[in-house]
Amino acid sequence: MEQLAGKVAVISGASKGMGRHFTRALTGAGMRVAALARPSPQLDSMSAEFGPAVLPIACDVADPDQVNAAIAQAAAQLGRIDVLVNNAAVFEPFAFDQGSDAVIRRHIDINLTGLCWLTRAAIPHLKASQGQVVNITSESVRMPFPMLALYAATKAAVETLSEGLRAELRDDGVRISVLRSGSVSGGSGGEGWSDAAKAAFYQKIVQTGHAAMSGSPASPESMAEALLAILSLPRDVSVDLVELRAAQAGVPEGARAIAQ
Repeated sequence: MEQLAGKVAVISGASKGMGRHFTRALTGAGMRVAALARPSPQLDSMSAEFGPAVLPIACDVADPDQVNAAIAQAAAQLGRIDVLVNNAAVFEPFAFDQGSDAVIRRHIDINLTGLCWLTRAAIPHLKASQGQVVNITSESVRMPFPMLALYAATKAAVETLSEGLRAELRDDGVRISVLRSGSVSGGSGGEGWSDAAKAAFYQKIVQTGHAAMSGSPASPESMAEALLAILSLPRDVSVDLVELRAAQAGVPEGARAIAQ
């Protein structure tokens, strides 16, 4: 991983879940990380855990002004931007005909529009460094889960955007990659779900077979290793898409009691 040492990454949704594992892996490879996330105790704790290798920046990716300020701060304080990892996302199970205006807007504002704001702001810096964008998507692009249809749609849109930007930025030396993730253990995506929503969702995905298709969750450390592998490849190759799905049979954690 010597080729990553000294480089600078911006990671959205970096304070918890998979984003924090990404931060740990990249700093372990010698990179410095601007860790973007909404204000929280988890974000506040990053300096204590990672020291000067991490610059925590409070940022709501749904707000373009906050995004522009965060990217400017990252470039000013860390000197450059070599990598953007668009990791921030929300997913909340709901029957689509019962989805509130707020929940529908939140999925689009964070999962798609927020990624657009970040990518747009980072591109001039990535052109200067001939850097790389890695967009985190989901296995649900190929097999949309019931009650997560909008989440899957936003991730599919991210993959289409990635394909277009890959051609648009190729002459500038900016590489655009997609890391399509399967089920991962210990994530923070289910935080805030009501007991009723959890019960309805897990019962539905066991009934439809999506739980078994997803498999027994992979470890977040394994997913972080995949990100490092993508970033460590020579500059004369570009990874368009890597899909990593759980290798072991089983079901996601919340569905185990129902599936038995």
